[in-house]
Amino acid sequence: MNKKTAKIHYTYSIAPGAALQTAHGVWGGINAQGEIEMNFYNESDALPAWSEQLIAPDGSLGHEITPDDEDKRNVVRHVHSRVLLNYHTARAVLEWLEEQTAAMEEEGAPTVYGPDSDIAQ
Repeated sequence: MNKKTAKIHYTYSIAPGAALQTAHGVWGGINAQGEIEMNFYNESDALPAWSEQLIAPDGSLGHEITPDDEDKRNVVRHVHSRVLLNYHTARAVLEWLEEQTAAMEEEGAPTVYGPDSDIAQ
């Protein structure tokens, strides 16, 4: 007699090279195969190609000089993870994210992208 199982036990295994990544944003959309392509990135100020520092006559260090154009800010978006989701997985991830953000809001998580914030995503 076959008895249906009441539960499934999942065991998680993390690959040795798997690293925790920070995601400041995501870029992507629906690809030609109808999957959602997500490219997660983190942002940081770009390092200058070079820098120099003035030395005063007494041997102390002066201010640092870089070739950066002061009229603009150069930010590097480093894509570290790429993920493809089919429709069903995307729905499951969406529901999971909604549950997690609701739990954060119940705990009084601060709103970063509020109407009074000067930060836009």
